[in-house]
Amino acid sequence: MSPLLEIETLVRRYAAGSAHPAEVAEDVLGRIAARGDDHVWITLRPAAELLEEAAGLPLRWPDPHLRPPLYGIPFAVKDNVDVAGLPTTAACASYAYVPQRSAPLVSRLLAAGALLVGKTNLDQFATGLSGTRSPYGSCESPLVPGLISGGSSSGSAVAVAAGLVAFAIGTDTAGSGRVPAALTGTVGLKPSRGLVSTTGLVPACASLDCPSVFATSVADALAVLSVIAGPDQNDPWSRPLPVPPPVPAAAGPLRIGIPSRLDFYGDAASAIGFQDATRRLAGLGHTLVPVDFEPFLAAGRLLYSGPWLAERLTAIGDFIARNPDDVHPVTRRVLRNGPTLTAVDAFNGLHRLQALRAETGQIWASLDALAVPTVPTTYTLAEMAEDPIGRNNILGHYTTFANLLDLAAVAVPAGTTPIGRPHGITLLGPAGTDTLLAGAAAVFHAETGGPALPSGPASTRQPLLAVVGAHRSGQPLNGKLLSLGAVARGTAQTAPHYRLYALNGGEPPRPGLVRSTTAGVPIEVELYELSPEALGILLTQNTPPLSLGAVLLDDDREVHGFLCESYATEEATDISGHGSWLGYLRSQTRGKPPGVAPG
Repeated sequence: MSPLLEIETLVRRYAAGSAHPAEVAEDVLGRIAARGDDHVWITLRPAAELLEEAAGLPLRWPDPHLRPPLYGIPFAVKDNVDVAGLPTTAACASYAYVPQRSAPLVSRLLAAGALLVGKTNLDQFATGLSGTRSPYGSCESPLVPGLISGGSSSGSAVAVAAGLVAFAIGTDTAGSGRVPAALTGTVGLKPSRGLVSTTGLVPACASLDCPSVFATSVADALAVLSVIAGPDQNDPWSRPLPVPPPVPAAAGPLRIGIPSRLDFYGDAASAIGFQDATRRLAGLGHTLVPVDFEPFLAAGRLLYSGPWLAERLTAIGDFIARNPDDVHPVTRRVLRNGPTLTAVDAFNGLHRLQALRAETGQIWASLDALAVPTVPTTYTLAEMAEDPIGRNNILGHYTTFANLLDLAAVAVPAGTTPIGRPHGITLLGPAGTDTLLAGAAAVFHAETGGPALPSGPASTRQPLLAVVGAHRSGQPLNGKLLSLGAVARGTAQTAPHYRLYALNGGEPPRPGLVRSTTAGVPIEVELYELSPEALGILLTQNTPPLSLGAVLLDDDREVHGFLCESYATEEATDISGHGSWLGYLRSQTRGKPPGVAPG
């Protein structure tokens, strides 16, 4: 198997001048050719196009100090996510279309300098957890000959595990961003739902879908997540959530729940593997708390036996009805009962889920995280073919409840079982705990033999800048910020200590953010990562009454930011009630004819 590609390593080599994007791209193409028809890819970019783009990266960012965070990093995208100009098949050729626009998450990765290699195989229409439901072939785990890779994000996980790319985008509805991680020895990061935009994603269950990241380490996965995370006004499922930092944050001893009753479906080796993993968690100082796991399992059973089966048909039902012979036979069997479900079934399912959310909510009151085996057992391709639906359901035993119960998760390798099969654990927590989970998972992975935790100059990340007004995306000065190499890191809220004012005069119109000692409120800001040199340029170009200072965020992080001197607010309009500069601008355009700018 080819040596793994790691973001941390490539960033360091690019900075030292010992690697160049074109050389890395050539190496990637060679690795792909050497593996032959491994069923990983559905569409590869033309080699000449990839090499030309790689060669052009140093011209786009000639100053090494101003390079974006994923400069020259090769990656892959699951083929149910849109990439402009490449077909989106969802592993069904007759369903294919060629989008004109990339999904926002893909656009953010490209803007951050990443190199797209191609689009990967999947269980058709992201319906499955085995990696064996694709007419494009079944991916095999690189770790054990004949072992399934897991799905539905099979190609994405194998592309990383086989050293073909440094990271890959998957999706996760029932566990598709975690099951393949366990079976291929990779890290699978499933963010909180709504943290990453699902615009441009072929829905499996739109209310549950979540883009995911496969990487060789938690640090690499976080570096990617920090680029793709952030609200999307065009995505109705998007919501404001804390964007994790690009480096795992220290996580102190946690109260980690362990299911009081575990089922490994007769796999004694997997049971031994998880016992060893829990001992290592305890050895890291965590307090292990027995948990009644039945409410979680009950929620998970709703995914396949409840009305969410019908939700899958809202996106592809008409296509399947018109083209039944073009659908994979197992996929067709799984979905055939969807049309029989009624509105009464839907409400019964929603009411049952709400009750289970309340029940598990009481459990979370005494926990910081939950640790489960990522999969209870493993299967070969031949074993999977014997019972494709029953064994698929077993693979999801510890994953299907996560999105229904609104949990974030990180799956990390935990070594091999006594019979030489890979196994892993998943840490889960309520939505918004992505940073905490990643920190704990990174420590566990390092202790297990994974990459060491980032430390020292090689892992130093650039400063963060909080932008409140004219430098925000879509605003007049954003291009100036991007020209300095700034990379968007999503939105955040300040601590409730600030007031926002619409300043008088000046072009373009600008707001002023002022720290208040009496009646402050949270204000939305955009975060950008940029080099210290670029920050210095902004400081010298700044004009009064604006200045650069320290801005406190609601998660207690202190970042750089544009602040306003208080004298300038005496004649300004207090717009704090709008919560953001964009909120204020929208209020000024309501009721005005199209094209009329705010006064």
